[in-house]
Amino acid sequence: MRYIRYVFLAAVGLSLILIALANRGMITIKLLPEELAAYSGQPLSYELPLFVVIFGGIIMGLLIGFVWEWFREHKHRADGRLQKREKEKLEREVKGLKRKSNEGKDEVLALLDDTTATS
Repeated sequence: MRYIRYVFLAAVGLSLILIALANRGMITIKLLPEELAAYSGQPLSYELPLFVVIFGGIIMGLLIGFVWEWFREHKHRADGRLQKREKEKLEREVKGLKRKSNEGKDEVLALLDDTTATS
C-alpha cells in the first residue's frame, strides 16, 4: 500500500510540474478596476506566471473550504465536549457510590468488587 501511495504522489507531482511548464506565460493581475486604481494613485497590478495564479487559486479554495468546514463542525465539537464532561461527571459519581457501598467491608474485597465491576 505504501508503494501505491508513492506512485500516486509521484504522478500528482509530475502532473503539477507539467501544468506549470505548460502555463509559464506571464499575465497581469489587477487588484482594482482601472477607475478605482486611478483614485488610489497606484495601479495595483502584478505580472505573474499563469501557473502561480492557478496554483494560488487552488490553495485559496482549499483554505476557504477547510475554514468553512471547521466553522460548520463547531456544534459537533461543542456537543462532544459536553458529552465528555457529562461522562467524566458520571464516572466520578459512580466511583463515589462504590466507595460508599464498600465502606464497612474489607479493603481487599472492596478492591476486588471495583475491578470486577469495571471489567
